[in-house]
Parts: sequence; structure tokens; C-alpha cells
Amino acid sequence: MIQFAEPSAASATDTQRPPRHYVPEDFQVTDWAALEGYFQELEARPVASAEALERWLLDRSELEAVLSEDLAWRYIRMTCATQDAARSEAFQYFVNEIEPRVAPYDHALNEKMLASPYLGGLDQTRYGVFLRSVRRASEIYRVENIPLKTEISTKQQQYAATAGAMTVTLDGEELTLPQAADRLKSPNRAVRETAWRAVQQRRLHDAKSLDALFTELVGLRHQVALNAGFSNFRDYMFAALGRFDYTAQDCFNFHRAIRETVVPLIDDLDLERRQDLNQPALRPWDLDVDPSGQPPLRPFATGEELLEKTIAVFQALDPYLGDCLRTMRQMGQLDLESRKGKAPGGYNYPLDETGVPFIFMNATSSLRDVVTMLHEGGHAVHSFLTRHLALGADKHPPSEVAELASMSMELISMDHWDVFFENPADLRRAKKTHLESVLETFPWVATIDKFQHWVYEHPAHTETERHHRWTEIFDEFNQRTVDWRGLEGIKPYLWQKQLHLYEVPFYYIEYAMAQLGAIAVWRHYRQNPAEGLAAYKRALALGYTAPIGQIYAAAGIRFDFSTDYLRTLADFVREEMAVL
Repeated sequence: MIQFAEPSAASATDTQRPPRHYVPEDFQVTDWAALEGYFQELEARPVASAEALERWLLDRSELEAVLSEDLAWRYIRMTCATQDAARSEAFQYFVNEIEPRVAPYDHALNEKMLASPYLGGLDQTRYGVFLRSVRRASEIYRVENIPLKTEISTKQQQYAATAGAMTVTLDGEELTLPQAADRLKSPNRAVRETAWRAVQQRRLHDAKSLDALFTELVGLRHQVALNAGFSNFRDYMFAALGRFDYTAQDCFNFHRAIRETVVPLIDDLDLERRQDLNQPALRPWDLDVDPSGQPPLRPFATGEELLEKTIAVFQALDPYLGDCLRTMRQMGQLDLESRKGKAPGGYNYPLDETGVPFIFMNATSSLRDVVTMLHEGGHAVHSFLTRHLALGADKHPPSEVAELASMSMELISMDHWDVFFENPADLRRAKKTHLESVLETFPWVATIDKFQHWVYEHPAHTETERHHRWTEIFDEFNQRTVDWRGLEGIKPYLWQKQLHLYEVPFYYIEYAMAQLGAIAVWRHYRQNPAEGLAAYKRALALGYTAPIGQIYAAAGIRFDFSTDYLRTLADFVREEMAVL
């Protein structure tokens, strides 16, 4: 059988793309005519042994990596400049002309592999998780969904363009919404209120068009589900996302556990905030300011400084981690600062061929930006630790694992945040603020996830019904002590800022699951730093060659989101906050 390479610390500094064995070194994705021959060869190739089947799998994976990386760069370039027509057209060309033609071949190749008499000759421990996913993909494939998915992808791009173009003018200065949001940390309440209202009014300007866009997406997604034999898009997505380890009912139970254990803690924190601010009532623009009345933390001034300091944090934690970011800097694999025309949000985009990912974000010099950089840096480390895996599918674990990598990095790196905050008082303040946000993750994730379940269980709902249900769910989990009087027209549209609802539906509950796991990783690290870090890296290096539960076990934790486990770990966070 073919031997697979093991990870090595030196791989973090390797900037060379591994040599190709199947696709020519000079091949580039130009059009479908240049690509189709490779798919035809894979479909027609005789496979006469288990070893030949494994070779066939590796060749197919290499072709997929070439395509994946080409699409990645088209997406990266588009999100870095959403108003650049040429970049948008290049991305859309792939979506419209390449992906629809790949899909039938992808299904045919899956069917060929599953029908092979030599499938049982593969190492089932090594390939079990992969084959499970292939079987599921084969079950839900429908040729009539190919044009629907193309249309969905095109409409999702409209959201990025709309959101990326949003700016406000404050004090004569045009600001992106992330830049304007920095003013919510101002000790001056009038400044905060002005900024908050300006951002919300700008969002409301596009609210009706974004509502209409979402209605179209819901309809298209529901049709995809019906075509595949599902009664709703939620059930389809559970299959498409490969959720073998939990059910929709488990999500509902998790929502209830969050409401019972974490929401009361947030209520207590908000009460403390109101008292510290000496206000008769909290307003929505009071939630990001430091309650001591101090000005916002400014941990860095430029994107380059953010990167340099993050490298120092990673280096102090583990030299291998520092090398990962140094390699990315050397290769120009980062775009960090907010500017007009960039898509919102942040991401780490894995590059399957190169093995060195790309980090995109909208930094504006805030603590939140530091956390985002550490978060995406955790994803990047995950990419480095899995770059040795031979199959592309093995490099892409589900989000319950991928987000464990990023959220754990936020927490285990805190011992070295003095790089950003030399003043001990600022350091304590930064840690406390972040730990509050860790707890706040749970209610917001439950809100978005519960909303999605309702949306796709009721695909024929009206916009008015959607606004009403959103508001009910929001009030169940969030800001229960905050005064929204006079702002009732804004609350029904708050969901529109969550890009996941538009671009990656049902990818959100994983954040809460992974946040819980990350707290457990941090607790393990606090108890034994060397073993905790080693276990974290061992787990990530597995990629998706093992089920989620086994990966969590390799990290020294449990894949468990029961009420008791949630309460135990939430209490641990509160205890850590109390000693700061």
C-alpha cells in the first residue's frame, strides 16, 4: 500500500508547493475544455487492485486540490476588492462554467469508487470517515440541483457586495462599518449612540433588498432539499454537512442548556455593567464600552504591527506556531486592514495544493481584531498541521473541529497577551473583556441557529412573520436587561448582519460546540501546559481521518454539550474572570 507522510515541524517553513504526480506542473485552470480530459481519464481508468484504487484516489485528490486552490484565489481576490468587476467576473466564471460541469463527474467518480470490488481492500480505519462522507454525498446528489446551486452561489455573492459597500460618515470622515463600530467603545455616550444609530440606519437602507434576497435564497434552498428527497432544507444540510454525530434535536437541547446556564450569567454581567456605568438603564450602544470609563484599548496601530505581535505571541507559545505565520507573511498570504470595498468579516482560506492558507480580515486596531487574528491564526495552524495528509478531504474536518482549532488558540494564547498589552491593568482588562465575549458566544449562536431551524422548517413564511419570529428568539437569549424603547424598528433586522445566514446556512451551531470544547482545551492547558498544547496539536494533525469524538478525545476533552458539561465549563470561565 502507498505510504503517507507524517507531519514535521520543519513543514511550517516550507514555501514550496509539493510536486504534482498526475496533473502537469504547468497546468492552470483556464476553461472547461482544458479540464475535462482529466475527469474523463479518471472515469475510464481500469482499477484492478486495492493499490490501484488507492492510486486512483490520490490522483483524483490532486486534481481536486488544483481546482480548489484556483477557486480559492478567485474568491480571495474578489473579497479583497468587491467593487472590482474583473475579479468578480473571474470568480463568477468558475461558479457558472466550471463547478456545474464538475458536479456530474464528481458524482460519477464517487459511484465508481463505491462500486469497486476492491473497496474493501482499503484500510477501513484509514479511510472509514472519508468513505462515510462519500456515501452520504452520493445519496443526496441530484443532477437537477446543479443549476440551482449555481444560482444560489450567484445570489450569495450579492450579499457580500452589498455589505462590503456599506459605509457611514461620522465627523466628516467616511468609515467602513467595522471602523464605525470602534466608536462603540468610546467613553463618551453621545459618541457611542451617534455611531450606533448611524450604523443601524445604514443597514436599514439596504434592509428591504436584503430581505428580498434572503427570501429568494430560502426558496431556492428549499427546492434543493425537495429535489434530494428531504422535507426541508435543514434536514438536507445536516446530511450535506456530514452531521453524523448529532441531530436537530440535540441542537434544540443545546439551545435550552444555553438558556438555562449561560443566559443568566450574561444577565448578571449586564447588571454589573449598568451599575459600573452608573446608568438607569443599559442601551444597545452601552454594551461594548469599558464599564470603568476608560478609553478603548489600542493594542496595535497597523496591520503589520498586528501581524508582528501575533507572531511573537505564537512564538512564545510554541516556535512551530510562530513559523506558520512567518511563512504566511513571507508568501504574502494575508490581507488584514479594513478598507472600503472589502467584503465584511474575516476568514482563513485553506489552500489545498500549497498547504499555506490565506488570512483575510478587517482590522481597525481594536481588541476584537487581536482576537480575530488569533482565531484565524488558529485555523492557519490547523492548515499547516494537516498539509501532510494525502487526501484533500482529510484536510477539511467539519466545523466542530475546525472551530476548535481557532477558538482554543484565542484562549491558550492569553498567557502571552502582554505582547499587545504591556500595562498589567490593560492586560487584565483585555482578558476579562474577552472572557465575557466567550460566554456571550453561546446565546448569540443559539439565537442564529434557532432562527435558521425555524426559517427552513417554515419556508413559505412571510417577511413579517420572519421579523416577528426573529425578535422573539432574540429576546429569549439576548440583552434581556437592555432598554430598546424607541428602537423597535431596528431589532427585526439585526439578523441581516450575520453573513452566515446568507452565505453558509446552518454553519453556526458549530461555534458554540467548538467554544465549549475550546474552554475544555484551555482548562487542560492550564492544568498541564506542555501536555495540553501537545494534545491540541495532535488532535488538529488528525484532520478528518477520525470521527469528531475521537478528535476531541485526542485533545484530552469530550465532545459533549450537555447542560451539566456546559455549566461546569461556564463556571470555570467565571472563576477565571474572578481572579483577574
